Amino acid sequence: MTAAATTRLVHSRVDLAHAVGPRGPGREVGVVMSLGALHDGHRALIHAARKRCDVVVVTIFLNPLQFAPTEDLSRYPKTLDADVALCAEEHVDVVFAPDVGEIYPSGPPTVRVSAGPLGDVLEGESRPGHFDGVLTVVAKLLHITDPDVAFFGQKDAQQVLLVRQMVADLDFPCEVVTIPTVRDHDGLALSSRNVYLSPDDRAVALALSRSLEAGQGAAAEGAGAVRRAALQVLEAQPHLGLEYVSLVDPATLHDVLDDFKGEAMLVVAARVGTTRLIDNVPVTVGARPAAGLDDAHQLREVD
Repeated sequence: MTAAATTRLVHSRVDLAHAVGPRGPGREVGVVMSLGALHDGHRALIHAARKRCDVVVVTIFLNPLQFAPTEDLSRYPKTLDADVALCAEEHVDVVFAPDVGEIYPSGPPTVRVSAGPLGDVLEGESRPGHFDGVLTVVAKLLHITDPDVAFFGQKDAQQVLLVRQMVADLDFPCEVVTIPTVRDHDGLALSSRNVYLSPDDRAVALALSRSLEAGQGAAAEGAGAVRRAALQVLEAQPHLGLEYVSLVDPATLHDVLDDFKGEAMLVVAARVGTTRLIDNVPVTVGARPAAGLDDAHQLREVD
């Protein structure tokens, strides 16, 4: 049978349970969660899941709880047929694509997962309530799919940190695995929102990855130098609407002090036209970095 014939598309919890089949020792289930509009970043997550797990489930659900009224929920790209085709190419076992009523049968939930203090900084400060919506749907999808392993991308570093914290604090019986950011040939981190970028917008957007590379290049000179190098690149692009650029502790998301040495994370968020983009890269402050963005963060073929 072909991969396309073995990938099942289901829309209900009941059909999902039937498609996944019986659980038990020696039959590991992995899940990749998405909003849809899948790209090669999702493909890398699926590939990692396929290499490790016996059963791979991809969820495609455009979660309204994580979008503010002013955000782009209505125009978020919806490409279910193409998404299922990509999943079939990667030998996904089940694509779970529920509608809003299947996930929230009684309407918007009155009880939600609170992201706490980690959800109030960086992306949380720019998008109040966003991470409460993310964690609420992730919690529901973890219950519904019941995976042994859940795979997330490092591009959404704050989200991954919060999911890990939720899984630990609320005793979800699954492992969270993080896959490095996948980048296009020009360094831009892959995102479903990249389809909104015109050629001119894309040229502007490259300032994000270039700022991260500049920050990494200044790592040997200390935390202050990392910040200055990244900001200099961003400020040189007049058409970029910078929201924040920060060098933070990857465990707490607190800004590191100028005398800090060790592992940090350089994060940036900005608007290019009407499109909001985020990116990040690890930085070893006080050590001389390798040339260019971390090799693990570059686009690579899925073999």
